[in-house]
Amino acid sequence: MEKSVQDFEVFLRDHRNLSDNTVQSYKRDLRYFGYYLDEEKITELTHIKSVDLLKYVLKLKKSGKANATLSRNVASLRTFFGFLHNKGYIETNPSLELEAPKAEKKMPAVLTLSEVEKLISSPDIRTPIGKRDKAMIELLYATGIRVSELIDLNLSDVNTAMGYIRCTHHSKSRVVPLGSMASKAVESYLNLARTQLINEDNEALFVNYYGKRMTRQGFWKVVKRYSEDAGIGKKITPHTLRHSFAFHLVQNGADLRAVQEMMGHSDVASTQIYLEMSNSKIKDVYEKAHPRA
Repeated sequence: MEKSVQDFEVFLRDHRNLSDNTVQSYKRDLRYFGYYLDEEKITELTHIKSVDLLKYVLKLKKSGKANATLSRNVASLRTFFGFLHNKGYIETNPSLELEAPKAEKKMPAVLTLSEVEKLISSPDIRTPIGKRDKAMIELLYATGIRVSELIDLNLSDVNTAMGYIRCTHHSKSRVVPLGSMASKAVESYLNLARTQLINEDNEALFVNYYGKRMTRQGFWKVVKRYSEDAGIGKKITPHTLRHSFAFHLVQNGADLRAVQEMMGHSDVASTQIYLEMSNSKIKDVYEKAHPRA
């Protein structure tokens, strides 16, 4: 094993031109694999079968290794045994059945209903800026639209009387329900605040302090400031409100296809993650609360 690893190291450096850090990573993975072979009393490389590699990776998984670590070890073993097979050191390659674990889906951060209420209540609606900020936050949470869609909204895209907005993404338009609370906040902004902020003819629904169309960066700062004011101990972005919108809908039984349409997802698979989050939450509550869980 030791002589084979030395030859493998030369191959990695001279033929693959890998960095020293990468080579050391391969060697470290193979060293620990060598310890496993000693435990299993496997002394010859030619005696290693695919089941031995599968058992080793399973052992790493049971020990709590992260998927990234498992994937790296699988890559090390596949490269090593591919090298041995190509050089004629072994007749068959036992690593062909090894597969890297699927990457774990990272669940998006969402706010609780209480945190949403705190965020929405943070702007000082006695000021024009406060009315604008409350309207933007209310609208984003009520519709789940993208931040780019929010700042691209024009006056003609909003109908508070009928309770809907029309937004466009990649030349595709869709109509999204607005909701009574968001409609009320937008109406207050339009009637009592927007005219005090604009300084020229401007079709933009939401404008900044200088009367120009609100920017992504500008709205990000708005959300950051109010999340701090509200004492929300999470790192949130405007996109967190979009995720929260979808998660709360699915959690309360909304049809997945309807949520997909409102969010403008081209594939329902993109919306599926909110159902997985909801199911995970239900399972967590069950395991904590049920006496025989």
